[in-house]
Amino acid sequence: METEDYALKISQVRKSYGDKAAVDGLNLCVRRGELYALLGPNGAGKTTTLRMVAGLLSPDSGDISVMGVNVKTDPIGAKRMLAWLPDEPMLYDRLTAWEYLEFMAGLWSVPSDIAHSRAEELLKLMSLWDNRNQQCQTFSRGMKQKAVLAGALIHDPQVLMLDEPLTGLDAPSSRMVKELLKQRTAAGKCVILTTHILDVAERMADRIGIIAAGKLLAEGRLEDLQLRSGETKGTLEDVFLSLTKTNDADAVE
Repeated sequence: METEDYALKISQVRKSYGDKAAVDGLNLCVRRGELYALLGPNGAGKTTTLRMVAGLLSPDSGDISVMGVNVKTDPIGAKRMLAWLPDEPMLYDRLTAWEYLEFMAGLWSVPSDIAHSRAEELLKLMSLWDNRNQQCQTFSRGMKQKAVLAGALIHDPQVLMLDEPLTGLDAPSSRMVKELLKQRTAAGKCVILTTHILDVAERMADRIGIIAAGKLLAEGRLEDLQLRSGETKGTLEDVFLSLTKTNDADAVE
């Protein structure tokens, strides 16, 4: 594969907290037009990895590039290419949903006419149009999750990273988000998600990476992981538990 086919490239990245390595020599490449699920037990290094890609943490060593732009040497250029949605929705409580999207569009220098039409489209898609003039502090957890997703999409990022994106969503909203992610990859955008809901990863991901103790243990399609783990007829949960050698229930909720 040519380098320009990669939306995200992580090369020999390390990050430690004191004596503990949270990410330990990680190598990971994600293609354009691909939905990649990064799975691992609690404390495996998933969120630390996403925070380094987003430029919120600096790796101790190694390189990260987003759409060919190096996160270390051109952090602003790399950030313009991506959006990161953490597992806890972060909103400005006193802003309305519409004001929040206007604010986010301004941060990304989205032209006002495009921002207006995109905000309307996203609020309708997220079933928040009727709530557009409500302050975000009045929203339920699921409504907040949808609002921050709309904010992440307002500048139409090439790489979208989501940490537990379905938390707090009801069934219709969960289906809408899944369809939205499929549409983005079909349009050539890259989606990277972490989830503890393994059947979601099994159904949606083009490729799956399993990480533990900051190292990538295996990656590929489910069939590849089944062969690697010896669970040739197993579910993703069977494969996950075999590769990580853990029975921690928190890792497979």
